[in-house]
Amino acid sequence: MELLQIAGLSLYLATSSTAVASLLGIPIGTLLALREEARGKRTTLTIAKAIIFTLYGMPPVLAGLLAYLLLSKNGPLGILGWLFTPAGMILAQVFIVTPIITGVTYTAVRSVGRDVKEAARSLGARGWPLARTVIEEARLGVVTAIMVGFGRAISEVGAVLIVGGNIRGSTRVLTTAIVLETSRGNFDEAIALGGILLVIGLAIFLFLYRVQQRGHR
Repeated sequence: MELLQIAGLSLYLATSSTAVASLLGIPIGTLLALREEARGKRTTLTIAKAIIFTLYGMPPVLAGLLAYLLLSKNGPLGILGWLFTPAGMILAQVFIVTPIITGVTYTAVRSVGRDVKEAARSLGARGWPLARTVIEEARLGVVTAIMVGFGRAISEVGAVLIVGGNIRGSTRVLTTAIVLETSRGNFDEAIALGGILLVIGLAIFLFLYRVQQRGHR
């Protein structure tokens, strides 16, 4: 029963953080790409893009530390009481996943032909209607962004360990359980947990791959 709880929490955290990061990253990446094409490589856009791609490689422990400081008793979000809870772990993962989804979406939108964008503009599409049209054309790349983001979230250990504390029955997930069992020398248990993690990841990736292939038709 405990194993099911750990696996379920891992899946819940990964899907939730990926969903939130997608809601943030896809519009930001699309907007950044469209504005860069319309206005040229202005300083503010260049800085924004540099920040996003720099955060690609944000060390997980740094994201965890940032979330910890925000959610600690004296932090600006301490009133929420999210430290050492699944909500806090989701926040830490959102910090990691959002730049990845934003960057991959940006690249996907930039790859959409200019003729498609100009055709949409000639039909009066501006703002969200234009962005929606471009996202539809770049859907293969957008789904790839979600796949990469989910893979990063489901495999995360450092940030969730700092913010969640690996509390049994509350915030222990597959990755932190693997670390714990390995540190105890229980390699059989650690390998079994790793196998479950791979199965969950494979199932989600197969689902997203099918969605991606339907969009390609």
